Amino acid sequence: MVELLGTRASVAVVEGRARGETDVVVAAFDRLSADAVAALREVAAELGKPIVLVTDLIEEGGLAAAVACRVVAILPRSAMTDSRVADSVRVAASGTVSPPSALLGRLTEHAERLNREQLAPSAPAGSVLSSREIEVLRLMADGFDTQEIATELSYSERTVKNVIYAVTDRLRLRNRSHAVAYAIREGVI
Repeated sequence: MVELLGTRASVAVVEGRARGETDVVVAAFDRLSADAVAALREVAAELGKPIVLVTDLIEEGGLAAAVACRVVAILPRSAMTDSRVADSVRVAASGTVSPPSALLGRLTEHAERLNREQLAPSAPAGSVLSSREIEVLRLMADGFDTQEIATELSYSERTVKNVIYAVTDRLRLRNRSHAVAYAIREGVI
């Protein structure tokens, strides 16, 4: 990155002790992982300067974290050129930059998805589960396996497995034990 930017007369590369004189930080990562976000947070806290991020892969939640760390431009590493990075640095240094519309669109989608999945009020468990699902959960809590549940309720094993899958998938539960614990906690069984 230093060699790439060093070829541009309009950009002065500052390293080491002169970091306080920095107008813009250029950060390059193969992927924007949790470790990369932690590094961005540290730089943002220390310098408080806009950041131009060069990366090819942004992990879930990384986009919002990057914007929170003052990332004002994201460039794909695979399509990076000295002029593209230098132009982004100049715009970021001017102080007139705002997040690009595509970035804002992705952030909006991310926020809407979080709202739907995590923040939306959930209905009481009893109203979310059918009587068939409640009966299967009750038998699972009593220690019945799939075949025993099928025999007890006169269902096929495939039907019992489908009911269990539907409950765990719809309620975002990890496994059968989690489903039983959820039903007990919610007072359904």
